[in-house]
Amino acid sequence: MNSASLRTWLALRAVRGLGDAAVCQLVRAFGSPEAVRAATRDALMSVGGVGGLLAERIQRGPDRETLQAIERELSTLERLRLSVVTVQDAAYPARLKAIYDPPPLLYVSGTLTEADGYAVAIVGSRRATPAGRALTEQLSRDLASAGLTIVSGLARGIDAAAHRGALEVKGRTVAVLGCGIDRTYPPEHQALRRQIEANGAVLTEFPPGASPHGYHFPRRNRIISGMCLGVMVTEAAFRSGSLITARLAADQGREVFAVPGSVKVETSRGPNGLIKQGAKLVETVEDVIEELLSLVEAPFQTRLRDYLDARAGTPTQTPPRLGPEEASICELLSAEPTHVDEIIEKSGLPPATVSGLLLALELKGALRQLPGQFCIRL
Repeated sequence: MNSASLRTWLALRAVRGLGDAAVCQLVRAFGSPEAVRAATRDALMSVGGVGGLLAERIQRGPDRETLQAIERELSTLERLRLSVVTVQDAAYPARLKAIYDPPPLLYVSGTLTEADGYAVAIVGSRRATPAGRALTEQLSRDLASAGLTIVSGLARGIDAAAHRGALEVKGRTVAVLGCGIDRTYPPEHQALRRQIEANGAVLTEFPPGASPHGYHFPRRNRIISGMCLGVMVTEAAFRSGSLITARLAADQGREVFAVPGSVKVETSRGPNGLIKQGAKLVETVEDVIEELLSLVEAPFQTRLRDYLDARAGTPTQTPPRLGPEEASICELLSAEPTHVDEIIEKSGLPPATVSGLLLALELKGALRQLPGQFCIRL
C-alpha cells in the first residue's frame, strides 16, 4: 500500500469516537477512506451510528499532534519494512472480515496466504501443565499436518506449544499480538516469533510502539477467534482469557472445542466447563476435523478426508521391545506427569540406573521427558 493511501486510513482511524465497526461501515458505504473524508456532513450522517458531531470530526480531520504521530508511524513502518493490510485488501483474512467489528488495519510481519482461510485457533493457560503442553503440541502437529493453519497468541504455556507443534511439521501458524508489531511479548519468545514469521505471519491491530496493556488482550482475542473455523481450549482456569476467546468464537458463529481433564486440576476447569456448555469434546484430531468437514469447500474437504483415511489406514506402531527393568519403569508411568524422584522411590533402583533407563525408554519412543524432571508414558 502506498503511504498516501495508508495516511488516509490512519487519519480516519484516529477520529475520536469512531470505532472499528463504524470505520469499516463508512468505507463500505463510500468505497474508500478518501471518499469518506470527502463526503458531506449529510452524507456521513446517512450512515447508521454517525451523528452530527462525529461527522464534523471526520470532515475536520486530525489535529496537528495526531498528524505528526501518523508521520512517525509511517516512518517506523518503512524503516522496519512492515506491511499493513486493510479490510479492503485481498490479503485480509476473509473470515475475520465477516465479524461485527473487524480491525480496519492489520500490521503484519511474515506473510498471510489463502491457506490461512482454513485455520483453527488453539489457546489456553499461560501456566500450563507439562502434560497439557505435550498434548497441545501433538494436536497442533496433527491439525497442521492435515493442512490447517494454527492460530494462537504467542503467550507462554499453551499458546507457545500450539505454535511449536505446527512448526515441528513445517505447517503454517499465525500469532496475533496484544501489542505493537515492533514488539514481542513475552520477550523471551523472540526466537519463536522469527520461526513463525518464516512459516506464517505475526499480526496485530495495534500500531507500532503500543505496549502489551491488559485491556489489549480481549480485543486481540476477537481476532484470534474471528480468523478461524473454530477455537480449541486445551487447558484454562475457570476465569481465563482463553474462555473469553471461546465465548467470542461462539458469538461469531465459530466452533468451540475443549480438551477434558482431571477434575482435580485447576487448568482443567475451563475446558470441562465449556464441555458442560456444549463445546465439542476433543480426545484426538479426528474429533476436530470431523466437525469441520461441513464448514469447508469441497477441495479442502477432500484433503481433510484423505488425511483421515491415511490416519485410519496407518498400521499400529509395533510397541518397543523392553527389558525387564525398562518394563517395570514403564509400569510406574501414565499419561499424567510423574516426577523422577517418585520413579526412583517406587522402583527401588539407584538414581543413575533410573536415569539410564529413562533415556533408553525415550530413545525407544516409550516415554517423553518433560521440563522439571517429569515424564509421561506415550
